[in-house]
Amino acid sequence: MRRLLVAALFALAAFCAHAATPPASAPASYFDNTGRDDVLSGGQKTIVIDTPKGKFRVWTKRVGNNPTIKVLLLHGGPGATHEYFEAFDSYFPGAGIEYYYYDQLGSAFSDKPTDPSLWEIPRFVDEVEQVRKALHLDKDNFYLLGHSWGGVLAIEYALKYPQHLKGLVISNMMDSIPAYNEYAQKVLMPSMDPKKLAEIKRLEAEHRTDDPAYMAILMPMHYEKHILRMPAAQWPEPVERAFGHINQQIYVSMQGPSELGASGKLLHWDRSRDLGRIKVPTLVIGAQYDTMDPKYMAAMAKKMPDARFLLCPQGGHLAMYDDQKTYFTGLVAFLKDVDAGKPLN
Repeated sequence: MRRLLVAALFALAAFCAHAATPPASAPASYFDNTGRDDVLSGGQKTIVIDTPKGKFRVWTKRVGNNPTIKVLLLHGGPGATHEYFEAFDSYFPGAGIEYYYYDQLGSAFSDKPTDPSLWEIPRFVDEVEQVRKALHLDKDNFYLLGHSWGGVLAIEYALKYPQHLKGLVISNMMDSIPAYNEYAQKVLMPSMDPKKLAEIKRLEAEHRTDDPAYMAILMPMHYEKHILRMPAAQWPEPVERAFGHINQQIYVSMQGPSELGASGKLLHWDRSRDLGRIKVPTLVIGAQYDTMDPKYMAAMAKKMPDARFLLCPQGGHLAMYDDQKTYFTGLVAFLKDVDAGKPLN
């Protein structure tokens, strides 16, 4: 009896020891804050930027430590927030990747001036460069990931400041707004219920996009099919929070009020002939059900000398949620390959 009791105790101890062993995770060096100036605030850093309209503050937050892979995240909108990037917390730390949340001027935790002259692409590009300097990112470690509008900004930054980049990620964004609008007109809209589409266009023509009826039609017909492919009631809280915090002044000024194409300051933006000038290693991420044409995005990767295309076959515009494993497996592999000096194609 005593022998059985001793054996049972040993078995229990072994089980407890196994259960107490943490799962595989980032190395201890990932949490090394030596020499950092943001330790007191848990990685948060407010950066003062210069603009033609004076000085303003923008919000950033670092997660992790990796001397050779540091990813600055550019959110979409324009005028959205860093919050929907919180899915990255489930994948980047375990891969040992250092990354930075960042609210562009006018968004969420950053200052919110109301001067419309600030909402111009060159001014935003200059802001990103000031943020890069303040975060001490350089060509030996600096990766820029832009999603949606952030992809526009990332392309523009890469064209102006390629010397500072180690790698670039263009996520769910075509290199031409005219081409995007054509895809919406010829592919997305014809797949919709004609009567409901007509009602959407009527509300837009009457400048009533703030009417609850507008989103009531768009949500099941467009958002749940092309933005985030799950019932809206099941959308993750970070996405809901980010949508609730969109700065409408910036969004309407640059994107326009319609959800079925762009009509604001971005209307004529087109870098399709310039993409070949981007020589840094680049990952283009597209999704089968995105508002952005996935075939067009695959062709974008072929324009650049050192680029790779990642297709999320189950994904929409927020493929980091509705095709999460594909998105992050491909993204992490790209970052690791560039860091190791491996060819992309």
